[in-house]
Order: sequence, then C-alpha cells, then structure tokens
Amino acid sequence: MIIEPRMRGFICLTSHPDGCEQNVKNQIEYIKSKGTIAGAKKVLVIGASTGFGLASRITSAFGSNAATIGVFFEKPAAEGKTASPGWYNSAAFEKEAHKAGLYAKSINGDAFSKEVKQQTLELIKKDLGQVDLVVYSLASPVRQHPETGVLHRSTLKPIGGVYSNKTVDFHSGKVSEISIQPCEGDDIENTVAVMGGEDWSMWIEALKAENLLAEGAMTVAYSYIGPSLTEAVYRKGTIGRAKDHLEATAFTIADSLKDINGKAFVSVNKALVTQASSAIPVIPLYISLLYKIMKEKGIHEGCIEQIQRLYSERLYNNDGIATDDKGRIRVDDWEMREDVQELVAKLWPEATTENLSEIGDLAGYRHDFYNLFGFEFDGVDYKAEANELVNVPSIV
Repeated sequence: MIIEPRMRGFICLTSHPDGCEQNVKNQIEYIKSKGTIAGAKKVLVIGASTGFGLASRITSAFGSNAATIGVFFEKPAAEGKTASPGWYNSAAFEKEAHKAGLYAKSINGDAFSKEVKQQTLELIKKDLGQVDLVVYSLASPVRQHPETGVLHRSTLKPIGGVYSNKTVDFHSGKVSEISIQPCEGDDIENTVAVMGGEDWSMWIEALKAENLLAEGAMTVAYSYIGPSLTEAVYRKGTIGRAKDHLEATAFTIADSLKDINGKAFVSVNKALVTQASSAIPVIPLYISLLYKIMKEKGIHEGCIEQIQRLYSERLYNNDGIATDDKGRIRVDDWEMREDVQELVAKLWPEATTENLSEIGDLAGYRHDFYNLFGFEFDGVDYKAEANELVNVPSIV
C-alpha cells in the first residue's frame, strides 16, 4: 500500500515501515560514529520502542555491544492498516541487531501488568541469566494497577488555579492564548499512580527477588524539569508531582540495591518533540523557540544524541557519575543554560502567528513530529508501495 500521514489533532494515525526503519538505521549509524562506550553488556529496556527508550536500546546495543531485551506495548499491522511506529521501530532494531550478531528479543504487552513482568523475568533467566542495566522509559496515559485492578488515568493540569498562556498549533502555525483548568478530585493521585515511581520500583523488586540483577547493576529512569515559563502546567502541575515521586523513588531503589553494590538514578533530559509533548499546551511553542536558539548555538540534540551523551559522559565515564544537589543526572544542562533561557524568555512575548516561522523553528518541530511516524526521511520513496505487514522477529 502507499502510506501517507493521516492526522487527527495531535496524533498521526498512520506510520511508515520504511521510514521507521530509516530512522532506526540513522540512529545506529550515529552511535557507531561516536565510538565504543564501556557500558553494560546485558540490558533490559522497559518502554523500548520510541523516543528515549529506543535510543537507550540502540546506544546499549551498538555503543556497547550489549544483549538487549525490550518491553513495549505496540500495535502490530493488519492488512491495509499500518502498525504503530514503535512496532516498526522494534522490528527494524531487531533486524539490524541480529545482522550485527547481537542478541535482541522483545516482549509486547502491558509493562504495568504482573504477566508481562513474569514473562520478562523468565526470558532473562532463560537467555541472559542476569542484567546489569535496567532502563525505565515508560510513557503511558493510563495504568491498571496490578494489585488493586483500579484503572488510573493521568492528567496534565495546573494545581491551585487556572493557567493561561500562549500556545501554537504546530500544523497551522497559529499562535493563540489558551487556558487550562486546575486539577480536581483525585487528579494528582491518579497521575502519580501512572507516571510516578511505583511501577519502576515493582520492576526492580521483581528482578532482585529472582536474583536477576548482576553485581553492580544500575537502573535509570527519565524525567524532565523545564524552565519557569512552563512550570505551572508542567513541573508545578500534576505531572510534576509524578516526576517528584519518580525522583524520590530513585533513592528508595538505590537503598534496596546496596547489598549488590547497585545504583539507581533519574536522568533529567532535554525537551524534545514527542507524541506526548505535542499534546501539552504551551510546550510546542516553547520547543519551537528553543530549537531555533540551540541550533544556532550548535548545541541542539535529539533523543539519540542525548542518550549517547548520557551513557558516554555520565553513566559510563571514568570520573564517576555527576549529579545535581537533588541527586539527579542532568543532560538538560545545555537547554537550561542561562544564555539559552534568556533568549527564550525574550522571544516568548514577541511570538505571533506571523513571525514564529522566523523567530522560532516551527518547520523543525513539524519535521521532527513527522519523523516520529516514519515520514520525511531522506532516502525513502514515499510514493512507492510499502509492505505494512512487518513482523518483529522475536515476537511470533
């Protein structure tokens, strides 16, 4: 079938298998170009199919020759209907890993569930024995609690009052004012239940109980802080409470791993175009301005550049792991540089529908958004028929 992007609001309903494969190949080539990282050799990535999770799996495999197990929840293709991009990404990753002689297997299912955890533990026992790095990179709007059965839904709302600010519709380029109503009822508790650290902790407990964590094993989860400009809706909103919980959980996990000399960290990463960030009011406008500034200064990074720097300069360097005063690894350091944030703050009030394409990088934002779904990659013939029925080799 000929596959074109079909949009509904902030979601693309189609994805391109050849474009997703090109995306994975591009990331692999970048990692190979940066040289070997003396990192972990047996890696479990929870949330391995897109964004930072996919970049982590690629960096582990092609930067450190690691065996990887990836857990994700993606939709396979059906006749005449494309798979989700994460499915195609994972198929392409496994294909390239196997070609390079690397072990790579995947599990598709709800990572919050006991069943998927058990399936993963059995696979590690059977094939790897133990793992020495666990990356936790889940991004889901809902979680069915494995103990209570309660379905929790996260919300992205301010706390304590209405939040009003500018945003942009990145499809049309229209800059407008938006107001977001504050959270109410159980919004905070539900968001923490979905996006906080409880599930990360459950994974580590399950792995440790079965002696599947190697001596000196490390685990890392991903977070975001962002500037004062977005904090009312992000870091000081419901999602910020969840991130606070995630970051506090790192210390609890670290304590539980002391007897195997293990470590647990949260890495605070840079703002990037994702499906989730595209749906958050204010964030697309902030990213459009940020990208322009960081590209002009030569310090812009995508997911793969961020994770390569995290591995090579933070997690696996010879000088120890540098953290901030709250024990977090910071690879958002270039985004949060004073000169960068001063320019964003200066441009923010000036941004209009008419001038955003000049003072910001709206074209770059759109391009990155389409890339998420396998579109707009050089070297892919989008006018040609593509086979939508692609399998992930290790998933029958």
